[in-house]
Amino acid sequence: MKIGELVKRHGVSVDTIRFYEKQQLLSPSARSDAGYRLYLEADSQRLAFILRAKSVGFSLQQIHELLQIEDNKSQWQCSDVKDKVQQKIQEISKQLAELQQFKQALQQLDDACCGGSISATECSILTALEQGSTVKPEQHKMPPQQQEQN
Repeated sequence: MKIGELVKRHGVSVDTIRFYEKQQLLSPSARSDAGYRLYLEADSQRLAFILRAKSVGFSLQQIHELLQIEDNKSQWQCSDVKDKVQQKIQEISKQLAELQQFKQALQQLDDACCGGSISATECSILTALEQGSTVKPEQHKMPPQQQEQN
């Protein structure tokens, strides 16, 4: 099949296919006399594998490693694959913890800001970011006349 057929079958762009080729994740099985890339059913299955691995969060490098195992299954053990999944779970757990810290820090900034119509020169969020400090809600209160307006 030509690249256009592969694109339609998997719902990706030609650029995506070419990118995966540059990353050495996928390669056409042959070329036609006219120079068109030709793909076999095995190539389509490989692309499906790549897309599924990507959809569960594996990076391109990790997908490359999984494909090496896939290509030489008899030389690997199931535990090798499981280790890769467990490593990815640990990586995601770390990212989630970092995201939770970001959320808490942003929530502190949000809670401390009045969000009113006063000049941004008085904005507690900008002040905290400039000074590298955290702010507490009581540090930035809206002036009484603006509290009445909101």
